Formats: sequence, C-alpha cells, structure tokens
Amino acid sequence: MNSQFYVTTPIYYVNAEPHIGHAYSTIVADVLTRFYSLAGLETFFLTGTDEHGDKIVSAAEESGQTPKEYVDRISGLFRTLWPKLNISNDYFVRTTDTGHQDTVRFILNRVNERDDIYFSEYEGLYCFGCERFYTERELVDGKCPDHKTEPEVIKESNYFFRMSKYQDWLIDHIRQNPDFIRPERYKNEVLSFLKEPLEDLCISRPKSRLKWGITLPFDENFVTYVWFDALINYVSAMGYPDGEGFKHFWPSAQHIIAKDILKPHGIYWPCMLKSAGIEPYQHLNVHGYWNVNEGKMSKSIGNVVRPLDLVDIYGLDAFRYFLMRDMVFGLDSDFSEEALVGRINADLANDLGNLVSRSLTMVHKYFKGELPEPGPSEAADEELRTAALELVDRYEESMKGLGFHKALMAIWEVISKLNKYIDTMEPWVLAKSDMERLGTVLFHIIEPLKTVAALIWPFMPESAEKIQDQLGLSKKGRDFVLEDLRAWGEERPVRAMKKAPALFPRIETKKHEDPAEKEKEKMPEEEVPLISFDEFQKMDLRIGTVIKTEAIPKSKKLIKLTVDIGEERTVVAGLLGHYTEEDLVEKQVVLVTNLEPVKLMGVESHGMVLAAQDESGVHVLVPDVKTAPGSKVK
Repeated sequence: MNSQFYVTTPIYYVNAEPHIGHAYSTIVADVLTRFYSLAGLETFFLTGTDEHGDKIVSAAEESGQTPKEYVDRISGLFRTLWPKLNISNDYFVRTTDTGHQDTVRFILNRVNERDDIYFSEYEGLYCFGCERFYTERELVDGKCPDHKTEPEVIKESNYFFRMSKYQDWLIDHIRQNPDFIRPERYKNEVLSFLKEPLEDLCISRPKSRLKWGITLPFDENFVTYVWFDALINYVSAMGYPDGEGFKHFWPSAQHIIAKDILKPHGIYWPCMLKSAGIEPYQHLNVHGYWNVNEGKMSKSIGNVVRPLDLVDIYGLDAFRYFLMRDMVFGLDSDFSEEALVGRINADLANDLGNLVSRSLTMVHKYFKGELPEPGPSEAADEELRTAALELVDRYEESMKGLGFHKALMAIWEVISKLNKYIDTMEPWVLAKSDMERLGTVLFHIIEPLKTVAALIWPFMPESAEKIQDQLGLSKKGRDFVLEDLRAWGEERPVRAMKKAPALFPRIETKKHEDPAEKEKEKMPEEEVPLISFDEFQKMDLRIGTVIKTEAIPKSKKLIKLTVDIGEERTVVAGLLGHYTEEDLVEKQVVLVTNLEPVKLMGVESHGMVLAAQDESGVHVLVPDVKTAPGSKVK
C-alpha cells in the first residue's frame, strides 16, 4: 500500500447553493481521509468550486450580480459550510484562482504541441444545462437524461481535443486495472460506452457566445470548455507541473464523484492526462444519488435538502452517521427525515449511547473511576476479546473497499455483543459478591469500547473524541492508529474516567393518531398473507442479490432489504433474529417479484423472499452457485 493518500471531491459547480448531495460526497472524502490517517498514511484532501461556464453567467444575471460577484458569494457558501460539517480538507481550490488558470493554459499548450488539438466546424445537439454536446444515443426519448429537456442544435467553429486517439489505450488501461473505476457497475458502464467509436471533444467556446472562462493560450477569441478547465483542478491544486505536492501525492490520487459526472471523469479526464503526459489517477470512486420523494434532488422541483437545516435540528455526528450508514456506496438511496430519526434512536441513542453511559457509570460507581487489574478471563470474556480484535481487520477491509455501511454494521455487531454481555454478566449483582470478577468484567467492556470509539472516529469525530476523553485515554482522534487497537490492553484507561452525559438524546416523535391510516400501513408481524396453489403457479420467481439492509424501527422481526434482480427492489422480510443485517448483504435469495406491493410496518414491500423453517430456525432459499441477478427460477 502507498504511504500517501490523496483524495478529491468533485469541485462543485456554483450555479446553486450546497445541498445534501454535495455534503455526502465531501463527507465520504473526509471519512476516507480520517480512516487512512488511522491506517498510518500521510493524507491530503482537496475540495473546491468550479466557477466558469454558461450556467454561471445565467445564474449571475438572475441574481443581479456580475459573474465574479456571484461566484465569490456561492463559493463562500461552500467554504463556510465544510467546517460546520467537520470536514478536514487541506486545500480549497477555485477555478478562478490565478494558479489554476496558469496550469490550464500550460496543459492546453502541451496537448496542442502534441497535435492533439485542431480547429473545425461542428454541428451538434447541445444541452445548456450540462454545457456539453450529446450524441443521439446518449439521449433518452430525445432529451437530456439529467435535465429532461430537448437539446438545441448548435453549429459553430471550435477547437477539438483528439480524444478518439486514446480510446484503445483507455480500454486497455481499464481492463488491466480492474479497480480503476469502482464499483464495478460503473467500470462496466464506461466500457460499454467505449464499445462505440469515441468522438473528439469540443474544448472551446467562442467569446461571441461566452466570455466567462479561461482564454485559450493559442487563440484570444475563444475560452476553454468548462470540463477541460474544471478537471485540471486535481493537479493544479497540487502545484503541477513542478510542485512538490504534485510529485508527492499524485501517484496515490483517488477521486470521489457522483454518477452523473462519470463520463467526464471516466473518459475525458484519463484521455486528457494521457495526452498531457501525466500518469492516470489510482481510483475513480462513483456513488449514487440521494433521492427525495422518489426522485433525484433538483432545485427546479424543490426537493433539495440543505445540510445545515438537518445538522441544526439533529446534530452533526448523527447526520454524518446516517449518510454513511444508509447509502451503499455506488447505489442510490432514499432520504427521509423519518429514517434519520429512526437511526438516531435505534443505533445511536439505544445502542451506542446507552452502552457508553451505563459502562462508564458502573466504572465510576463501583471503582470510583479507576479500574483495577483484571483477573483470569472466562470463555465469554475471550469471545469479546476475539470479536474486538477481529473487528479491526473486518473494518479495515470494508473501508478500503468503500463498504462504509459494512464497516459500521461490523462495529454495531460488537456494540450489540457488549450490551448483551452486560445483561448476561449482571455487574450490579457481582458488585454485591465478587469485586475481583466485577473488575474483570468491566475491563472486558471498556477495552472493546476503546476500539469502538477509535473506529467510529472517521464517521463521528466529535462523539468519538468525547468517548475517548471519558475513557481517560492519552490518545484521541487521529493520534490513534489501527495497530494500537491490536495491542489489547496496552493503552488501557485506568485513570479517573468521567461520568458520561447522554451522547445522543432520544428524539421523541408524534404517535400516529389516525386509526384507519394506522391499520392500512401497519400489518402485524404474525400475519402472513396466504396464496392458493393456482396463484403460486403464476408467481414470477427470480434470483436476487441483497445489496443493502436496514432495520425497521420498533420491529423485532422485519428488515428492509434492497435486492438487485436486474433492477433494484425494496422488500420487507421477517428475517431478523435468524440473520444479522451483515449476514444478508451480498446473499443471493429467491424472490417472488410479481406480487402487489404491500405496506409492512409502514414500509412498502415489492416482493417476497422465500425461506424454509425447521426446529433450527428460518433459512432463506439460495442457489447452489452464484447466479446472475434477475435469472428466472423454473
């Protein structure tokens, strides 16, 4: 593994204020930076704003400002927001920065010297929202797939980058480096696009149409196309070509983007780098959309969620935790305030908060905040020790693979084991009869709690450091490294632990008062809908792969599954108690796909998982070998 880690967010286009999609990308980069810091790497984290192009001019005119006044204001909103979300970026780049513009001109000249730029007349379908030309095959029903508008036919003379020259090289590079673009579905999407001949890229706009941009170094009458400007920030911010930052960190570069900008980052940017003589980035990490009201967030339809609105209500760490726990990286996820509150109450207040509070309260009560040396361990103690040590390896593997939800699920498995251990050991009973055993039990509670506190730090830095402070640890936050957690008991807190105030107060919600609506949405878990044999023969059975799980608040049996059957389906299944959430992720199941949707505990289920039951429990039906999702069961 490299000894450096360099991560970038997209530089955000300043035609609108920051929303939850921007926050998610940036928090992902922050979480990764903090994780690799724990792993002992030297890190650099870049974010910033993209400030040129047609849309900026239009937005500035609407606000009654000049383009410069407008971009200064909106860029300032992003710069101000990130510290409020505890974002630890090392540098904030703007494409209006002089240094960035100099680098753009340097790269344009270098690409031009290689005869990779030419002048030509072009007529094509242009989307002003995307600020790029589309081919017919890229359109959906003749419209831009993102803006749902018909592109305009534009005919003009411009400069073009010979991107087609690098098509075969790019295909070979992606195939030889399978994790160059990840998750795999986005690598496959890029390779699918590259099956067709790659067109050259128009990289200029005439000043007769657009003046707000970087002037081409070889023609004063044109400005640079916004993508040939914006993408270069990833090297300009590091001082390319001669800066030490570029030489030191670029070999470890990773980009975080949303799927709507896959093509510029997965095709334009590698070809630009190759032409300029720069080695490609290590990884392009692509995430899905946060959907609100069953659609991608859009300012035009009014479903934009502003991050600070939620942070101010529910707390920063709870907000960060929810985003990282509820989205499987690479897939879309549905945002709702109800789901956020459910996570806070179930995971943070009930599980983690309750564990910290009662653990430290007992240490304070029974040993005045100073734990004695532990006595001989028993089997239950050793199980906890093994679970805590194995957690570090599982966590590290999940984080490197962008499995943030898996890493958090693994942590919460240990939290659940700790809460169960406390209930089983009954320290309050031992306090009356066996203080030596009580000290050993509390040691085996506190030691895994130290591991939990360290591993949640990338996700919830403030809460993690509060727990570490309450534990009396000499190391907090980024001072920990993962290797410390493999040295069981060496950094043991034996000094005055503090009484722990509630980390995550429970959020009270209004009870549903409409009996008819309540009856409609809630189906008792004991009731199983019956179907006749004739109806069963009509069932469409498909193989599905579980890609995401989510506990349903107030239900002891039901779990919400996101299942890939060639498309994503939400299914509610009564599998809790028989399987953990993590057990189900990536498991293949047999799904009845053509049932009418039904609401179970308020969640609409679009299918039924088939399972068998005997005296040993419930067992889902699975194919004997891995099978393509969507395959029909005959």
